[in-house]
Formats: sequence, structure tokens, C-alpha cells
Amino acid sequence: MPALQRSNFQKQIGGKQADLFVMRNNKGVEICAMNYGARIVSWLVPDRGGNMEDIVLGYESVQDYIDSKEPYFGAAIGRFGNRIANGKFTLDGVEYTIPINNAPNALHGGPGGFQSIVWDARQVNPATVEFRLLSKDGDQGFPGNLDVTMTYALTDDDELKISYRATTDKPTVINLTHHSFFNLHGAGNGSVNDHILTINADNYTPVSSALIPTGEIASVAGTPMDFRQPTVIGARVDADFEQLKNGAGYDHNWVLKKSGDGLQFAAKITEPKSGRVLEVRTTEPGMQFYGGNFLNASLKGKGGKTYDARTAFCFETQHFPDSPNQKNFPSTVLRPGEIYTQECVYKFYAE
Repeated sequence: MPALQRSNFQKQIGGKQADLFVMRNNKGVEICAMNYGARIVSWLVPDRGGNMEDIVLGYESVQDYIDSKEPYFGAAIGRFGNRIANGKFTLDGVEYTIPINNAPNALHGGPGGFQSIVWDARQVNPATVEFRLLSKDGDQGFPGNLDVTMTYALTDDDELKISYRATTDKPTVINLTHHSFFNLHGAGNGSVNDHILTINADNYTPVSSALIPTGEIASVAGTPMDFRQPTVIGARVDADFEQLKNGAGYDHNWVLKKSGDGLQFAAKITEPKSGRVLEVRTTEPGMQFYGGNFLNASLKGKGGKTYDARTAFCFETQHFPDSPNQKNFPSTVLRPGEIYTQECVYKFYAE
């Protein structure tokens, strides 16, 4: 991107060198990523007329990311995406404590999570970057030395394929995800409440006022959580519905419909004016849809644009929040000798 200067992303942090990497395909789509947080910084995609726009929120320097009150723009999330109730869980009879950073809970792996670490990175080819990290035993309170690799590959079909792999030398829990904040108008170009959303889910996991799952798997039928048919995000976001009040809007995990193994369709979102469309496929059982409710006008990003409330959305493919404390949720336990793998594909096109 012309507005981004590589030198602004080159900095020694914790004894490691941060840097900017560029991925391009043969259609002109371009993604800039940096190894501080294995983070996507910009993502240029065309509208139906071929006009390019950067559709992810972010900043123009690594220092801006370090200083930001919103630490997750574009970042890799780990060791455990989403919330863990009261920052505590028990595994094999041992209780572990994660620092509280979203009172009263631990969010996205704690305050020193993967978003705040410089990963090892290598440019595999002009369209692929591999990020690797060794999260040492006890990091943020989690057990085991966790060896993580995330590969970002931009295809000529305008897909970003994110492949995850991890191993451990001690039993641990893991829930990795990606946290780009999207706006298909372009980053900082107004509300996303006019985007039209489909989520491939009959059920979701309701949360308490502290945004921790109650343990229930609830039907979306007859509620504002039903996106099985294309629906404008803003149509029901302020409805008199307890779950929307708890999250100040949409900030919930949907239980994705699955048919066999492998990549499954999770969601589609369309911005009618530009014609830009994003589709998501994943191997994970859930997806957090977040409507940007907690963004605010104090956040100023690329080009000096303001990132106010509901000017972005996130599709975080994942296991369910607080899974280590919810016996009826799919397990997030990883043991020595096992390999954690998952894949997420974000595909863009215009119609």
C-alpha cells in the first residue's frame, strides 16, 4: 500500500526484529502483514468496478499497534481465543490461572497473548508468509511448551488461506483464531450495519452479562441471532433481546453446521453499494461474529480515519469460548504426541 512505509514497521521488540511482509496475487489483491502479532495490517480488494480499497482496520506503524487501546487489530490470537471465566481452568486435576484482562475474565490468552509477541517469519513465496512461535511452558499461566506455526497464503482466487499447526510437550488447552476487523466499504468508511450477513448455524452459545457461555446450546430460531437467511446486520442489532444487551450488540459464538470433515461454509457477508463479498470456510466447530460494538471514536487509524463503534466486524473461527470449563463443549485439550491443526479460508469477490 502506498500509505504504508516498511521502515515504520521495523523495530526491535523484546530482542526480536519486527518487520512488514507483502503478499500479492496475479489479480492485484495485496495483503500486508507483520510479525508483531502475526498481524494483517492492510488488505486491498476490488469493488465491482475494479476500484481497490483497504478493508481491514489498522495502523501505519508498529508503534501505533503497541500503543493502541485496541490490541487485536488483525492479530493472531492465542493461546486461547475468546474468554476463560475468571481466568481459571482445571486440567488433569491441576488448576491453572490466566491473568485477568477483561474483568472478570481472561480474554484472548491474557494481556501478553500472541498479539503482543514478535513471531519468527519467512516469506515462502510472493504470496505466502509463514509465522512461527514457541510459547514457553507457563506463558500467561498455560502449561507446556507450545510450538505454533501459522501460514498465510494468498491464492489467485482471491482467498487468504490461514493454516494452523501446533504441538505441546505437556497437556494444555489451545484455541487459536484470527482477528481482522473488516469493513467492506473500506476501513474507516462508516458503519457496517448495512452489510448483509448469512451465518451457517442453527444454534449459538448464549452468554451471561460477563460474556461467558451459560453452557446452553440454544436455537437461533425466532431470535435476532438467526442469520440462516441473508439479513442486514443493523436490522435487529438493537432489539429488546437479552443476549444483545449482554454483548452491546453482536459478540457471540455460533455453532456451525457441519457435514463431514474438512472445510465447511461458515458465513457470507455482502456490502451492496460496492458489491464486495466475503465468504468464510473453516474446519472449526464455531465462529464468533463480533459487530465492533466496543470500538470508539478515540481510535484513529490509517489515513487518520476514525474507527467508531460498529464500523467493523470480525469473523473469528474457533472452538467455543470457555471450553475448558464447559464439559459439554468440544474439547480444546492438546496432549503430547498430538498435532493441533485447523484451517480458515477468507474468500473475497465482487458481484
